[in-house]
Amino acid sequence: MNKESLTKLLTEVQSQNISVGAAVEKLQNLPFEDLGFAKIDHHRALRRGFPEVIFCENKTPAQVATLFSKMDDSETILATRASRKIFAAVSERVENAEFNETGRTIVVNRKSSVAERSATTLVCCAGTSDIPVAEEAAVTAEAMGQTVERLYDVGVAGLHRLLDSRKKLAQADALVVVAGMDGALPTVVSGLVDKPVIAVPTSVGYGSSFAGVAPLLTMLNACSPGIVVVNIDNGFGAGYFAALITRSAWS
Repeated sequence: MNKESLTKLLTEVQSQNISVGAAVEKLQNLPFEDLGFAKIDHHRALRRGFPEVIFCENKTPAQVATLFSKMDDSETILATRASRKIFAAVSERVENAEFNETGRTIVVNRKSSVAERSATTLVCCAGTSDIPVAEEAAVTAEAMGQTVERLYDVGVAGLHRLLDSRKKLAQADALVVVAGMDGALPTVVSGLVDKPVIAVPTSVGYGSSFAGVAPLLTMLNACSPGIVVVNIDNGFGAGYFAALITRSAWS
């Protein structure tokens, strides 16, 4: 439940379009609902502006499907690190679930309309192997109602590919930059723009990349100011943070 739905419910009680008992029934699981295997934070959207996100790893398909069905008051439900098997289970319980197999996300969007926004998040990635993490970031920002553009396979090994899109870089209000290997792309991008850059190291690379530790350290030691760094392969965290930035810019 978010602020808009709570306000609507209280207005309906005030105008006697709904009984107090019916309203109490809708509110009885606030602030959280104990399912035994999980406690759903139904107040998350009221506090933070977006509902609790379901992290699917190490959960069974049945558990994830139950969580989706219990969040039926949420306009948007986002799940990350989902498999096709989990998506099949969710689709049996809820309608209009959309699966992004590359980004391993599931989204249910019940919003009647999407407000036109002037702020844009640009999600860039260095190589094709980084696209799954980039897609997780992009889908997250989109689920939070933000405008997202994508710019993929523009790593520093072929810098002309990135420079060819300088206009798109300059027009973005926030940039998520995903890279493995040497992790140099966020520094280069930040040196070209006057907007915040959220750097995402990936576990893509050969042995000495240490499953993403090498690009993580590169990004943490970036010489260009204006870069923040999330954890290895954390596209979700980057997309969420970018959405907060662009949402503030739009409002």
